[in-house]
This record gives sequence, structure tokens and C-alpha cells, in this order.
Amino acid sequence: MLTSSRATPWREEGSHSMRSLGYFIAAFAGALLLGIGSAWYMIERGSPLTTNKVGPWASWTSEGNPNADAYTKAHLARSGRLPLTSTVARYFVARTDSEGYRLTSSCEYSIEGRALNARWWSLAVYDDYGGLIDNPSGRYSFNSEEALRHADGTFRINLAPKARPENWLPSGDVDQYLILLLRIYSPRDTDSSGIGLIPDERLPKIERKACE
Repeated sequence: MLTSSRATPWREEGSHSMRSLGYFIAAFAGALLLGIGSAWYMIERGSPLTTNKVGPWASWTSEGNPNADAYTKAHLARSGRLPLTSTVARYFVARTDSEGYRLTSSCEYSIEGRALNARWWSLAVYDDYGGLIDNPSGRYSFNSEEALRHADGTFRINLAPKARPENWLPSGDVDQYLILLLRIYSPRDTDSSGIGLIPDERLPKIERKACE
């Protein structure tokens, strides 16, 4: 008995439907992952609409504002920081040096700046997950009262894995990416919208000196 090798119409339609369903599922999964990824980036890093970028430093412009956008509120909730308005405190985060290279514990950096027009400030280093970095000296930050200054009022903080003179901020002995957080409390100048101002030239420069 002879049989035809040609597929029956219902088999062709079924195969086409399965392929279409597979394409739909793949497209949906891709769109879902893209949406989750973009939302995570907007919450973690922000955008030109939500952050102010000055050299390596980024600050959320509406942080602490009750009318802030959803991404700013989500970022603040994730960070665990108090919802202080920009007239009370400004937070600046740096993940790169002033040349744009990623901060890493295997390199040594010179962080240089001058007195900020604010009541108090501090500079702290964290690992890439926001955790403190273990070190024998127990030093995790410097503030405006502790940092040694030069005669002209400028300061230099040395971020390095090994001990350095003059304001040594340990970066630990584990090879990892770093985050710097500059906290500025009670900035003495504000703009017309009430945002605490920190002149661009006042923010510290981050210069990479050497790498292991």
C-alpha cells in the first residue's frame, strides 16, 4: 500500500502554531528581561532626568523630596539612607576616577579637594555591593574634622590597599570594585528651587596613581 510523504494540512498548521508560540514566548521573555534590566539601572544609576553628574560624581537631584519621581524614591529606599532634602544633605557617589576608569582595590588613588561650603562632610569607601571593607586599622571614612589639611585649606585622601601617609583610606586586600560616597551636610548655598548647591570645582578630583 502506497502512502504520501506529504504532511497533512493540520500537521503543517500545528507546526506553524507551535513555532509562532515559541517566538512569542521568546519575545515576551526578552522584553521582560529588558524591562527588568532597565528598571534596575534606573534605580541603581539613574538618568540625566534624575541625577546630576559632575566629573566622576553623581547626585540624585530630588532625593528626599516628597514629590520625587518613582525611581528616585526606589533608589533612596534601596540605599537605606534617611530621606533628607538637598538643603539638609547632598550625597555624591563615584564609581570611576576622574578619567572614567572604574575604581578598583588593586589601584591607588589620590582624592584631592578643598573646603566645601557646608557645615560638615565625610568621604567613605564601600565595596561594589555597598558593604564596608574590612581592614586592620578600622578606617572606613574621613570627615571634615578628621582629614589633615594643607596650609591653603586643601586636603588629599589616599585610597590604597597598603598604608600611606596623610589620610590613608584602606581599600582592602581583596581584588574588587569600589564605590566612594561623599556626604555633604547643610550646604550653605541653594538655587532658586531650593536645591543645595555645591560648586563643581569644589568636588574632589580622583586621580589614579598606580595599580598592582
